[in-house]
Amino acid sequence: MSKLTKNQKEAVAKVDATKAYSLKDASVLVKEITNVKFDASIDVAVRLGVDPRKANQMVRGVVTLPHGTGKDVKVLALVTPDKEAEAKEAGADYVGLEEYLQKIKGGWTDVDVIVTMPSVMGKLGPLGRILGPRGLMPNPKTGTVTMDVAKAVADVKGGKIDFKVDKTGIIHASIGKASFDADKIEGNANELLQTIIKLKPSTSKGIYVKSIYMSSTMSNSIEIDAKSVNV
Repeated sequence: MSKLTKNQKEAVAKVDATKAYSLKDASVLVKEITNVKFDASIDVAVRLGVDPRKANQMVRGVVTLPHGTGKDVKVLALVTPDKEAEAKEAGADYVGLEEYLQKIKGGWTDVDVIVTMPSVMGKLGPLGRILGPRGLMPNPKTGTVTMDVAKAVADVKGGKIDFKVDKTGIIHASIGKASFDADKIEGNANELLQTIIKLKPSTSKGIYVKSIYMSSTMSNSIEIDAKSVNV
């Protein structure tokens, strides 16, 4: 087992593992305990009191982070020729159809989000086993299957993310970068949490939000007091 460096020891000492912090305080603290040499991602993990095996307790949604993600999101627009110009103007990194379908069949998945049109979804069906495990399959529920391609691309570029509870009942989401001001981290995290709260299934009984943790890449987790986000 490797020994902790001086900076790592100092970071660990700053976090009281017996305490649940307010969202505001956690957003400040997560910056203080991040000491990697790159711009670390800030992540939030929310454990929910739902059973994801039941369709009526699946929690899935989209949220537009007010301060963006801090990431250069690569978008592929799979569209017909009449939609190519608007997709390009909206900022899509790759635009086309047949050539990219062939590339994907060959294993190419060097994008973060795929936006497409309803009429094209039939062509994507056979690619489900490639796109599905990577979370790249477009979905009308997340706004990535639409006739308004320009808006979909602009939304994704502007900080729109989708999230989904996993089989253990936890939602994981990246909500910014360590270089963000603490108030921007707080604002993005709060927007995500409020969206999750609004999506509480009517069939969910007992405590809905069981725990919330914030961390950065390779940092300790900071527990957030659920009461500080009006759960």
